[in-house]
Amino acid sequence: MLTRKSILRLFTVANESPRLNIIGSQITAAPLDALINVILGWSRERKSKVVCVANTHMLVEAYQKPSFCEVLQNADVVTPDGMLLALMLKLIGVKSQDSVAGLDLMYTLCQKASEENISVFFLGSISAILQNMRIRLEKEFPDLVIAAMEPLHFQPLTPEEDQALIQRINASEAGLVMIALGCPKQEYWMAAHKNQIEAVMIGLGGAFPVYAGLHRRAPRWIRQIGLEWFFRLIQEPKRLWERYATTLI
Repeated sequence: MLTRKSILRLFTVANESPRLNIIGSQITAAPLDALINVILGWSRERKSKVVCVANTHMLVEAYQKPSFCEVLQNADVVTPDGMLLALMLKLIGVKSQDSVAGLDLMYTLCQKASEENISVFFLGSISAILQNMRIRLEKEFPDLVIAAMEPLHFQPLTPEEDQALIQRINASEAGLVMIALGCPKQEYWMAAHKNQIEAVMIGLGGAFPVYAGLHRRAPRWIRQIGLEWFFRLIQEPKRLWERYATTLI
């Protein structure tokens, strides 16, 4: 049985955490605070790392697509996003496992980064959402160093455009790159740019529009009983019904 204390010891001594198999993908077993400390440590040294925030949909995608499964296998951290995955980790041996959602990860990292003068590069989504995020970030974390905020169009970049983007990110000296391109595009993007981007890359998907106020986050009690997916479905039925119909079951 993996306890919170033993997991924290692994992170402190070996800078790694147990990864347990859920339908073919290796999920990082660690509490939010331990993950935050490790990610911040990497970001101070501007190490090229990949952090995937895995919900049920992502794991089913990986189960069905070997190429995507390989992306998750090669990620440095794969967090359990949602009470269902946290419960599954508990059932297979992790005594205390909380859900590590993208919004919680983003919020806490921004808070800590503002305290430690670690700059953050926000990539993806659209200009209007990024602008709303900037307004809220500047209000909640006035000391946060925002290296840049760049939307990213849906068409693939040319090799020249991609190289220019890499150079802009690295020149900004950001320690954290928060990415919102949607699953699985953002995970493929991070995997393709490992060892090129000199920062910790974190795929945050739907966290950007929620933080920007475009969508509401489910109340804590709904999240705790594992029905956050239903709350999201009510807000975005057109986009999400097919996804949930094919992956949640």
